[in-house]
Amino acid sequence: MTRPFRPFLALALTALALFAPGAEAAPKKEFKFAWSIYTGYMPWLYAEQSGILKKWADKYGIQIKLTQFNDYIESINQFTAGQFDGVTGTTMDALGLPSAGGVDTTALIIGDYSNGNDAIVMKGKGRKLADLKGQKIHLVQYSISHYMLWLALKSAGLKEGDVHLENLSDADFFSAFRTSQVSSIVAWKPALSNIEAEPNISVVFDSKQIPAELVDIAMVNSRTLKENPAFGKALTGAWYETLAAMKGTSPSAIAARTMMAKGSGTTLADFDSQLATTHLYETPADAVAFLKGASLRAGVDRVRDFCFEHELLGKKATSKDAIGVELPDGKVLGDKANVKLRIDGQYAGLAAAGKL
Repeated sequence: MTRPFRPFLALALTALALFAPGAEAAPKKEFKFAWSIYTGYMPWLYAEQSGILKKWADKYGIQIKLTQFNDYIESINQFTAGQFDGVTGTTMDALGLPSAGGVDTTALIIGDYSNGNDAIVMKGKGRKLADLKGQKIHLVQYSISHYMLWLALKSAGLKEGDVHLENLSDADFFSAFRTSQVSSIVAWKPALSNIEAEPNISVVFDSKQIPAELVDIAMVNSRTLKENPAFGKALTGAWYETLAAMKGTSPSAIAARTMMAKGSGTTLADFDSQLATTHLYETPADAVAFLKGASLRAGVDRVRDFCFEHELLGKKATSKDAIGVELPDGKVLGDKANVKLRIDGQYAGLAAAGKL
């Protein structure tokens, strides 16, 4: 079981972050990046194993070491504590975890949004979203799964007080669902694929119903990025080269996706089905278009509502404006004097212009 990340822990991690490598002023040549198993994060595995990441790091005279975590929240907690310079996550978790913990964080790469990769599943055929009322629901509390459940309940005219929440690590999704103690779960792929294959279940809500809402990113320490733009350029260049390499039906593209499938513990066919429910921003131009669109601002504002309502911005926060979020156009939602999350468009723009 994963301990939920709460404001009191954020305060402790803030203190640690003051001494973290990502907060040091000295120029860096070696960087550490953490990632966990999820469809939209698997390209990082191929980037490392294929040599693409090393090629881009070499271009800028740096080294980037990737570390895989089996527990998603733990990877972000370690980033927040200053043990890593970057990590995979979501915009919601970036605000509710490191930013709320006092770590100035930049969403460097907009990778994808979940378009069916996340779902709420109940045991029993013919169940509906309204049937969640009074149910015990297992999920990774205060994560993007919790956020999706919050949105789903609102759409059904329900509130969190109408259900009972139980925290669960994403590493335990499938094994827990197969026990008699779990009747309802909020999960994501690849474990979700196994859950959906179980007999006598109902998918009562999934992320296809909220497009461009569950946004996956590569986040980095803002100070580290500012002092070491080569780190941002190398990550961005490697990311888009990897996405290009895995696209299509060529032998090399199939080999790339096969490697990712193996790394996530599944088959190529299943991994391709996961990609079908993942809206990747495949090119820098795709990402830039999203970053300039109105849906980003609206989604970030809903994330701020969720984080404030669940005290993820700190118990002293009197409104969702307690922490400032800087958008790609430079405008700030919330406190301009306390910006802790920055959604960057500069590096995607450089990639789109062929200037990396």
